[in-house]
Amino acid sequence: MTTKPRSRPMRNKFLGTAMGLLIMATASAQDSTTIKKGIADYARYVFGVNNVASKWTLPEYRSRQSYQDAYRVTARFLVWVQDNKDKKIVDQMDAAMRDGSYSPGLWVTLTGKTVDELWSEYAAANTVSLHELQQQFVDLRFGMFIHFNIPTFMDQDWADPDASPSLFNPGKLDCKQWAAAAKSANMTYGCLTTKHHSGFCIWDTKTTDYNVMNSPLKRDVVKEYVDAFRAEGLKVCLYYSILDTHHRLRPGMITRQHINMIKAQLTELLTHYGEITALIIDGWDAPWSRISYDDVPFEEIYSLIKSLQPKCLVMDLNSAKYPAEALMYTDIKSYEQGAGQHISTSTNRLPALSCLPLNDAWFWKTSFPGAAVKDPAMLVNEDIIPYNKIYDNFILNVAPNRDGLIDQNALAALAEIGRRWKNDAPAVVLPQTEAPIISHNLAKRMPANSSWSDDMNIMDFGNDDNFGTSWQSNPTVKEPWYEVELVGDHPFNAIVITEDKANISHYRLEYRSNGVWKPLLEGDNKTRVKIHRFKRVWGDAVRVMMDQFDTPPAIAEFGVYDERG
Repeated sequence: MTTKPRSRPMRNKFLGTAMGLLIMATASAQDSTTIKKGIADYARYVFGVNNVASKWTLPEYRSRQSYQDAYRVTARFLVWVQDNKDKKIVDQMDAAMRDGSYSPGLWVTLTGKTVDELWSEYAAANTVSLHELQQQFVDLRFGMFIHFNIPTFMDQDWADPDASPSLFNPGKLDCKQWAAAAKSANMTYGCLTTKHHSGFCIWDTKTTDYNVMNSPLKRDVVKEYVDAFRAEGLKVCLYYSILDTHHRLRPGMITRQHINMIKAQLTELLTHYGEITALIIDGWDAPWSRISYDDVPFEEIYSLIKSLQPKCLVMDLNSAKYPAEALMYTDIKSYEQGAGQHISTSTNRLPALSCLPLNDAWFWKTSFPGAAVKDPAMLVNEDIIPYNKIYDNFILNVAPNRDGLIDQNALAALAEIGRRWKNDAPAVVLPQTEAPIISHNLAKRMPANSSWSDDMNIMDFGNDDNFGTSWQSNPTVKEPWYEVELVGDHPFNAIVITEDKANISHYRLEYRSNGVWKPLLEGDNKTRVKIHRFKRVWGDAVRVMMDQFDTPPAIAEFGVYDERG
């Protein structure tokens, strides 16, 4: 973010007002360090600095943020009031601060609104709905995945977790070449593997020595990538792996220190490199990684990301496990085609991403320069065009070689795609969808009970965290029911019923409180995944009674959640 400098003669007045407002906004934090930081941030924002070069940015508005508990937000808020309400408000408030006549009523006198009313208006002006962000992502249509990390130098997609950083030595690294290649294909964004499963970080991180600054390159690849792509007018996304075998962040070994490392690394990536359109996360609650959303708590990580960059979409590559009909633990549904995950071109109604490598693997191999790449015509006609029509953004992986450059055969294919496809078709309007499920499932693997079921499909299969198994009612039961014990009272405000296939057309949900079953809601959602949100209640058990269905009911997963907010 580079801000246009304002006139220098007003510098003292700006800083004087900043001081006064910061004192107002930090009544509980009066130490000089806090005040100095706030003044510095205000001055940088008002007068302009080369923020990319200095790795500095003034945070965006955050939901549930107030002007009273964030001195850095106060600076942006003051500039917004000046630009939208009263051009002279800085001068007038500065004078009031200096002569001691300031009072909260001055905001009303100058703008006609209280400071709280102004903040509410500022917040509304700076809040973008998740649906709008999803629409913007779908509208990007086509981007470049860039798998480039220490596996590049090992002829493997999964590197040795103890491989030496000395292996990472791309002597001719040129991210500008990558960006120009993406532009030639009419791509609109890129996504770089900042850390893959073996844990090597290709940015200047302070969280581990296992990073690019301890390699022969000693350059921040993430910084060079974001600068190059933005220079070409392209959006920037980042890839990050939760699974990290170098740091022993793997099933059965995860500690609080691991979670803190993840949070610290994501904080670096989301505060040092400007606006990130989307964060693609991998190795998390996938059948092969076996790191669950409880081992590394999803809601905690998701909330951190949104607090740092509210407009950043969180995209977990979890389609190998979760159903295609709902957003569960992701803002965007993802499909790795090479792993057999294929979006339905007839039924999809969710914002989606489909990915495929241009070559026959994700990371560069010594065979790539002489091997055939995927046919550009096929990619355009069988992937980009049809997927774009069903709310699906297509991302094509292009793997730079050990010099840090894209091979000539890949460059030629990208240019040919650009000749065959232009990003000029009418935009498709994304349907409204339910907000993603992001909270811990209170019902997961809890004691379950039910009406009579087949021996091979008993009640335990209805909440075993496996969408491939299900509880199934015996065909002779006319009024089937399914129940989960929560083992003690818990608050909850959402229930999700995922059927084996869409079948149940009317049902009733009840919860037990103080030994008494109480009605919660009646439902007639005929889709396979039935999401219900409601005012928070407390109970120690939940049950569903099924009234209308075409075939014996089968529940793949029964979820109970206490969502924040």
